[in-house]
Amino acid sequence: MTYMTIGEFAELTRLSPKALRLYDRLGLLVPERVDAGTGYRLYARDQVEAARLVGLLRRLDMPLAVIATVLAADDAGAARAVSEYWQQAEATMAGRRAVVGYLQARLTGANHAMYDIQTRRMPERKLLTINRHVHLAGTDAFFTYAFSRLRSAAPGIEGIAGVPFLIFYGEVSDDSDGPIELRRPVVAEAGAEAVEAMADVQFRVEPAHDEAYIRLALKDMGWPAMLPAADALEAWTNERHRQPAGALRQVLIADQRSAAPDTPVCDLTVPLK
Repeated sequence: MTYMTIGEFAELTRLSPKALRLYDRLGLLVPERVDAGTGYRLYARDQVEAARLVGLLRRLDMPLAVIATVLAADDAGAARAVSEYWQQAEATMAGRRAVVGYLQARLTGANHAMYDIQTRRMPERKLLTINRHVHLAGTDAFFTYAFSRLRSAAPGIEGIAGVPFLIFYGEVSDDSDGPIELRRPVVAEAGAEAVEAMADVQFRVEPAHDEAYIRLALKDMGWPAMLPAADALEAWTNERHRQPAGALRQVLIADQRSAAPDTPVCDLTVPLK
């Protein structure tokens, strides 16, 4: 077999020797052999396509650890991995785009978006709750577990007063871990009994109160997309000299998994004293 030096291989693959040395150290693209006498890295021609693939994936800012999984997969698996990575990248970019728009409006003093803010009376309720400190990567697992846990614990109640809701006590991101709490209103007689055998579930009684709310479509859900709505609720309470009785809530009025972008799925609410 004829081998190429790192310089020859770099010219053929359009990657720099520095990049090739990095990929070697990381185990992504290991030379076919290393000369025992000189220590020179030697590459085989059948490594060219893998090297070019690594270079293209890095142009997508794909992390090296993800590139390793692409290289280890067959063609179909590699294509799926690239698609999944790009979907995540586009979601991240959409979130950043929302932050940029929000910052530009705030820094230039532009008017807040107009929202239809309404109020409603919520009765005294018995609630089952689960509270966790989670980072962004752990939210899906928390939601899946918490919804299943609370749904099986006790019968719910009908109407808007019975809709489960989330409370974010702090930002949930790669750096911040909330905490976040899921609350589910339940039938009074069953609620207290249900938590006796569930160490991670708490039982609460919430007094009757008013709440102000904005109904949001799926495309306006999530953070930071909800920032303008949160600002509008804060401005509304300040203008009317109403004091919040707690943190912002997301009342989950529809299943987001099957909703279209313009489908109303959430009431962003603030409980009022």
